[in-house]
Amino acid sequence: MSAATAADGDDPLARERAHLAASRSALRAMREDVQSLDIRDVTANWVNAAVLQSQIEDRIKALADLSHTPLFFGRLDYLPTTQEGRRLAPEAHETTLYIGRRHVHDAEGDPMVIDWRAPVSQPFYRASRKDPQNVGLRRRFGYTAGDLTAYEDEHLTDPSEAEQTSRLLRAEIERPRVGPMRDIVATIQPEQDEIVRSGLSGTVCVQGGPGTGKTAVGLHRVAYLLYAHRERLARTGTLVIGPNRSFLHYIEQVLPALGELEVRQSTVDELVAHVEVRGEDTAAAAVVKGDARMARVLRRAVRSHVTIPTEPVVVVRGSRRWRVPAYELEEIVRELLDRDIRYGAARDALPQRIAHSVLVRMEQSGEAPDDRVQDSVARNAAVKAAVKAIWPPVDPAKLVLRLLSDARFLAEHAEGLLSAEEQVTVLLAKPPRSVRSAKWTAADTVLIDEVTDLVQRTQSLGHVVVDEAQDLSPMQYRAVGRRCSTGSATVLGDLAQGTTPWATASWAEALAHLGKPEAAVEELTAGFRVPREVIAYASRLLPHMSPGLAPVSSVREAPGSLAVRSVPGDGLDGAVVAACAESLRHEGSIGLIAADARVPALAAALTSAGLPYLSPGEETTAEARLTLVPASLAKGLEYDYVVLDEPSPIVTAEPDRRTGLRRLYVALTRAVSGLTVLHATALPPELSQGALTER
Repeated sequence: MSAATAADGDDPLARERAHLAASRSALRAMREDVQSLDIRDVTANWVNAAVLQSQIEDRIKALADLSHTPLFFGRLDYLPTTQEGRRLAPEAHETTLYIGRRHVHDAEGDPMVIDWRAPVSQPFYRASRKDPQNVGLRRRFGYTAGDLTAYEDEHLTDPSEAEQTSRLLRAEIERPRVGPMRDIVATIQPEQDEIVRSGLSGTVCVQGGPGTGKTAVGLHRVAYLLYAHRERLARTGTLVIGPNRSFLHYIEQVLPALGELEVRQSTVDELVAHVEVRGEDTAAAAVVKGDARMARVLRRAVRSHVTIPTEPVVVVRGSRRWRVPAYELEEIVRELLDRDIRYGAARDALPQRIAHSVLVRMEQSGEAPDDRVQDSVARNAAVKAAVKAIWPPVDPAKLVLRLLSDARFLAEHAEGLLSAEEQVTVLLAKPPRSVRSAKWTAADTVLIDEVTDLVQRTQSLGHVVVDEAQDLSPMQYRAVGRRCSTGSATVLGDLAQGTTPWATASWAEALAHLGKPEAAVEELTAGFRVPREVIAYASRLLPHMSPGLAPVSSVREAPGSLAVRSVPGDGLDGAVVAACAESLRHEGSIGLIAADARVPALAAALTSAGLPYLSPGEETTAEARLTLVPASLAKGLEYDYVVLDEPSPIVTAEPDRRTGLRRLYVALTRAVSGLTVLHATALPPELSQGALTER
């Protein structure tokens, strides 16, 4: 592998810089061409004009040239071949392609930069000495503040060149970060690329430990699918689901940087926000409400509103009276129940079915009614009254409120599903007077969403990505699954990081609740972000919280990246502030992670010391690089340097030991370059095992 920098000789680097300058000029010309479009004579009306103008504005945004974002990051030199497919001499390169974040062409339409998602770009990520894929040379580029400053070559067909880890690739992975998460398009690894480019029709579940890049893989998969199936996904839509708003804010710039501006982002709570959440469940109540058995309880409760008719329906039209007997009405109702269609759809079908019975009698008497007559009969007052009595409308929130307030109603529909103790657990101690006055919890809104779908089908999207999925309850999985019932999903998570009482026990179980039991489960085991010393320290917890789960194998060895220090109890706050100040001497972002109850005291200590800090969700800048992070919000975030305050309170703050250890595991694995652990009380015994010099 050969490398060159600006000081090594100007010719090759100058040519690459010239191509970069020409590519930026071509991109600017592409943008100006779109801006100059005159649509006044090509639109039939103002609606078409508005739609076309919106599309043009989106195209202009997508063609923006971000000065600090490299336009291309790699180059492929393909070997020439004969018509019979035989390779010619290795030193002869027939085709040179530059690989970047978007397609750029010159005035004649010839490509200057190829989109990383194009099939021809795939060998940049997957070609190797064992399988060069007809690539003679792979070149990686190094940038500083948007300026091309270095390149590195791999001659994939040269047997004399030893295989080495790319220096530029490692530098890009380890580069300090300030601000939101950035894309990894220049550093995607072969095993990650296989997941990114997997087809739209299948659902993929990615199990990946800290630093394996699973979140980035999921986001790049969305970008790839939008490239490969743009028209289809433009019709059906895409959605990225994250655990909280802080996390979504952290990742929100990745897709726009890849040219994708129209992907919606949401949390599960926002998806099911049918009512305002003002209450909080006990852990026991939340577990029962999140159990998949509640879906059967709710289904029974919804169907209980249907009453088998015992009286006929008499329709008066003019001087004639048409009678549909009770036994025929019963047949209609039972047939609709047996078809197991949505409650609302069946209710809409019932008046038409009754009207059809009336029309049959009209035809038998010699009349010739048409569809307009049937619609008129369906709207007849007698038919409407019968439908209201037989199949009354169901308000999802009112039904859930009754179920949680009325012990007899709950017992009737939970019989054989929930134990008496579980029923008492979910019942409200003091039933509210109305839906509006109820103090709904997050778990309640998922129940309401389930009933809403039982009444009327939830619209399905083309593709849904759900990150940190290990924390979802079975009922939350069902809510997500409804949003991709006719589409596909990418499920991202780490079983070892499940920190809810209902955390996923296995991906097979989770995927069954999602409605995608056939999904492929892929495991990412190579860690690229977290240093080997840090992940080894955190992995001491695995046997105690996730036995049988393999630890992440980090490819990054960084001596000195871990420090564990014991300090006097009365000096803990000061030691934490000093550690933060010490970390701020390094380049990059700093996260101070602590048990939620410790955050106010640490905030006061930082303020007293004159150290400005941010809250999770606030974007770091060169002037504000320190973020104070409650342990409950640390999941999915990462910082160049982490100061971890008092591990033991993080563990004991959770309702059970396993959840506490998992919360601590998350906090320990947020660091990219260095982790400092400070404690005044004893470390959790699970973490203390093994020798470690405290410094």
